Amino acid sequence: MFRLTSAAVGLVVLFGPAAPAWAQRANQVPATATQDADTQQQPQSPATLTGEWGGLRTKLRDDGIDITAGYTSEFAANVQGGLRHDATETGQFTFGAKIDTGTLFGLQGGTIQASITYRRGKDLGDDAHAGLGNLQQVQEVYGRGQTWRLTELWYQQQLGGGFDLKLGRLAQGADFSSFSCSFENLSFCGAPVGNIAGDYWYNWPVAQWGARLRLKHPGWYVMVGAFENNPNNLDNDFAISHGGATGVLVPVEAGWTPHLGPHHLPGSYRIGGWYNSSNAPDVLTGTDRRPFAITGLDPLQRTGRYGGYILLQQQLTGTYKDDPDGPKATHGLSVFLNLTQTDRQTERTDNQIAAGLFYVGPLAQRPQDDVGLAVARTHVNSRAADAELLAAPTSERARSEYDAELYYSIAVRKWLIVRPNVQYVIDPGGYDSATALVILGIKSAITF
Repeated sequence: MFRLTSAAVGLVVLFGPAAPAWAQRANQVPATATQDADTQQQPQSPATLTGEWGGLRTKLRDDGIDITAGYTSEFAANVQGGLRHDATETGQFTFGAKIDTGTLFGLQGGTIQASITYRRGKDLGDDAHAGLGNLQQVQEVYGRGQTWRLTELWYQQQLGGGFDLKLGRLAQGADFSSFSCSFENLSFCGAPVGNIAGDYWYNWPVAQWGARLRLKHPGWYVMVGAFENNPNNLDNDFAISHGGATGVLVPVEAGWTPHLGPHHLPGSYRIGGWYNSSNAPDVLTGTDRRPFAITGLDPLQRTGRYGGYILLQQQLTGTYKDDPDGPKATHGLSVFLNLTQTDRQTERTDNQIAAGLFYVGPLAQRPQDDVGLAVARTHVNSRAADAELLAAPTSERARSEYDAELYYSIAVRKWLIVRPNVQYVIDPGGYDSATALVILGIKSAITF
């Protein structure tokens, strides 16, 4: 009886104040010890500002309902580059509930996740006053509408034999091409595919109807998904889209998750690809197979969009602990390399490469702090650049943008992370003549 009452209380807590849970880790990707500041992952319990609510939160968790809430704030100021110097702050509230159906209902191997998000504030790169002209956002938490969203509402069931099925309203980047979101620059946050093919691959907080089937064994996994491609999911309202689907996006991914070296440190080596059945305009060619910028005809409609990615991450030194969502570094150095390629017929930014490192516990007296350093190149498709030059012959040719970020993460409390950072952007927008940007920022996260 109490368990059913707990379920009712949990849903009231979730949907009453309206809020977000971070995406559950689908794959065993090594993580830093301070990943609570990840803007695309559920805050950790029970290290929270508001505690255990006089024992109610503890009782709910014991009965299979884990209530979470958090807020991420990102401040940024351009001290060099852009049209004018400016500063903005943007943020995201996340409220969620995860239900263990085995504990609550006796349905073993099942999990229900519900997440609500609210984004607010302004983005420096979207500010006409600042005029950064960059390709990759310098405040990743901004975007997809400053509005309330039902970001997750899915059910996952263990099927036996290593198989599990997940279906409902999903944030596809939480499963496929998933990556942590500790940095403030978008180049190093969330599924890389969504960073350069965001016109149809919708990362958190946008959800779509979909399903994912995975076969998982110790040390490796393979999975395939199918997601509705529906631009109506981008509308700035809380409603679940009905109608308007343009096709189906089918991603596949295989991963190897070994423990290497004399200390058996965890790694993650993943390769994946996708096909989207939706039609899309060619970036250069018109209906007569000549450049539409010359003929004035409509762009040629291409059937299907596709691409692939490789994501590599390995802890090199130190120690780690096992966690239900994957091994987590507790001290030492980890490195990563992300490679993403889209099709050149329909996408303006056709590839991105990002590499970096995390170091947990750089100071003996601050074992929970960590440092992150990363660099990335985002390339403008040469076919799209050709079309732009034909349309405006006196303009400069766009090539590649180079982004770098260094942060130091301060674990003020277990429920409060503050990350001062500096970003350096060379050739903003891909233009050689553009003044390099220097962005000073602070990314902070609180778990309620």
